[in-house]
Amino acid sequence: MKLYFTRHGKTEWNQSRQLQGRTGDSPLLPASYEEIHLLGQYIKNVNFAHVYSSAALRAQVTTEGICEELCHKPQITFVEELREMGFGSLEGEYIKIADAAYPAEMNAMMHEPDKYNPESFGGETYESLIERSTSFVKRIAIGYGPEDKLLFVGHGMALTACVQSLLGTPLTDLRKDGGLKNNSLTILNYTDGAFTLDKWNDVSFLAE
Repeated sequence: MKLYFTRHGKTEWNQSRQLQGRTGDSPLLPASYEEIHLLGQYIKNVNFAHVYSSAALRAQVTTEGICEELCHKPQITFVEELREMGFGSLEGEYIKIADAAYPAEMNAMMHEPDKYNPESFGGETYESLIERSTSFVKRIAIGYGPEDKLLFVGHGMALTACVQSLLGTPLTDLRKDGGLKNNSLTILNYTDGAFTLDKWNDVSFLAE
């Protein structure tokens, strides 16, 4: 089985460097629709058994745009388990302001996940994020056959942590390869309960 993962298209808040999180949202940038089209064209011949997307609007719009390009139209399910990491009272805040107010926490979020403690602003822990996202992917994968292909559409922090955890990366090293880029493609193989990496954070098709 192959599991495809992509992050939603770049949004206005991505460009202005604001934290979107679980409840925050902003429109996709005009250029993002072209990148979504390119991603959809790149995988248009993949016959997905199902597509699962975060219920956040930015992910929904991305998912629908990708699926418009696919030759085989799959069923889409929007789920809460794939939403972005929750940033509590910092959702919608500019990252530079969050960095100034919570330097240790923000540094740990990006560089030392094992030391990240978002209690002071009511954020979600990495442990919680990993549990909800990986449990969902594993549960879904078990329900399909070895030749099936599934697409998951989500968010930068959440998908990076989810994919790395599925691959067995320890909490301390979750950010070792950086975060997933908007409209990038990451593919995992799933066999006998084990996940292995096929492709990581590929954006080569966006340069067309």
